[in-house]
Amino acid sequence: LKPAESKSCDSGPCPHWNYGIWGECTQKCGGGRRTRLVVCQRSDGQRLNDHNCDILDKPLDMEQCNMQPCPGSVSWHRRPWKPCSVSCGKGTKQRDIVCVDENQTQIEEERCSLLSRPRTLKACRAKRCPSWKANRWRECSVTCGMGVQEREVYCRLNGAGRVSQELCDPLTRPASAQPCLSPACRRHVWVADEWQDCNATCGDGVRNRRVMCADEAMNPAPESLCDPSSRPVQSQPCRSSPCQYVWMTGDWSQCSASCGPGYQQRMIYCSEVHSSQDPWSYSPQASPHADCPKPHPPDTRQCWLRECPPAAYWKVGPWSKCSQTCGAGVMERRVECLTSKDLPSKSCRPIDRPESRAACRERECELFSTCREIQVKEGVRKDGEYYLRIKSRILQIYCAEMQSDYPKEYVTLRSGQMDNFSEVYGYRLQNPFECPFNGSRRQDCVCRDDYPAAGYTLFHKIRLDVTSMRIITTDLLFTQTLLGRAVPFATAGDCYSAAKCPQGQFSINLTGTGLKVAEATKWISQGNYVTVKVHRSEDGTRIYGRCGGFCGKCSPQSNSGLLVQIQ
Repeated sequence: LKPAESKSCDSGPCPHWNYGIWGECTQKCGGGRRTRLVVCQRSDGQRLNDHNCDILDKPLDMEQCNMQPCPGSVSWHRRPWKPCSVSCGKGTKQRDIVCVDENQTQIEEERCSLLSRPRTLKACRAKRCPSWKANRWRECSVTCGMGVQEREVYCRLNGAGRVSQELCDPLTRPASAQPCLSPACRRHVWVADEWQDCNATCGDGVRNRRVMCADEAMNPAPESLCDPSSRPVQSQPCRSSPCQYVWMTGDWSQCSASCGPGYQQRMIYCSEVHSSQDPWSYSPQASPHADCPKPHPPDTRQCWLRECPPAAYWKVGPWSKCSQTCGAGVMERRVECLTSKDLPSKSCRPIDRPESRAACRERECELFSTCREIQVKEGVRKDGEYYLRIKSRILQIYCAEMQSDYPKEYVTLRSGQMDNFSEVYGYRLQNPFECPFNGSRRQDCVCRDDYPAAGYTLFHKIRLDVTSMRIITTDLLFTQTLLGRAVPFATAGDCYSAAKCPQGQFSINLTGTGLKVAEATKWISQGNYVTVKVHRSEDGTRIYGRCGGFCGKCSPQSNSGLLVQIQ
């Protein structure tokens, strides 16, 4: 019998959609929205990702409500938030709201009773408050009796270290000194012996004596038990009979000039004579002593070895031909030192020597319009920067994949990667119909960081189609993706908010490339609730954009792409 090719099986009941009750409407009149939780779960209640259920059968999780018109076309007018109630730490902000009619004229608040009343108070946080910091107590100022202990007290701000004491509350400042009690003091005094003889046989010297701390019975005791401020002097200067000094001279140096007038130098120092020793000895002084004999011997003198030879000059020959037939080259000429009788000499000053080499350029070399032309006509197969004629203008272009038959042209972004990036922002608001912080990006928003399309990419070079003058935004050969998925050039997006609150960014900076973004380049939106804000510099070299929605992005329109033109 032929075996069966299929058989029945049972994987259990399929997951299904389950939903909660509707929440309150965001408006009491004039049209609002209300939401409810819709989840995909098994029959045992286990929650699953939405893609496990049939997405076409998913019940609505948001609908309109209270569509009836509001009476008299009134609305709440919100005044700006006032400053935070504190200069540091946690505080509150307040604002005024008034009920206005369709002409923005203030009316009685009862007319707006059917409308949701905007909040007038919210929490705020200023910079952190500084606080007092006290170090450990130092040792007592005395070893016996009553003394004082001190410690360092300063004002500190977390993250900034020490700050001005005026920023901390003086009423809460910890004490920086306190009394301390050491063991009772015993009476000790300093005792000094007679002075010893001067240690110099002549001139200035020093004499010493023994100084010790003693108790009442004149027994030696540790010096720490005596008052250091009253300690007798242990050494003092002394002077015996004047010493003898003589000048010691060295040999004269060679003459500073090989011909004509010059000068010679020699070392001279004053030395003390020790006549009590046999034979006499000498002690050179670091600087002349006041008792050194007068006058001071000369340490320089004039000298003349011989007459100088006749004057010489630099003679130059004609320039040679340029070393290159086109482009930059070098030409040379003969330079020699001669006397007035045209004899070779070495007396010319090197600083006056004319140049023997100079740059030259006969004509401009042939330029090509593509990397393929350089490869075929010049036989070059090395990746690198080359000069191409693009739309009658010479631009520096990077040729890549020169080892293949289809090399590609890239533009090196001279302004750097930090000015050329694309971003899809990854944070998503829990309430997608808000735009907190006036649209500013804050890490402490009520958000979740789970947008799978998020990414941040830096660009070092961008690929250029030299025929259509269009940037290939999806070429990521010379990029660096720092976060998430790679994002094409000139593209931004997010899934942050359904309000006009874009957070995704892109930046283009073509400064130094010779190119600018063409006026014909337009950005289009893709997705839901998308907002596109693109700012262009006057010269067209810089573009900055912010795009996003719930979820959405922006990129150059597909039919023309990112067009550039010669600057």
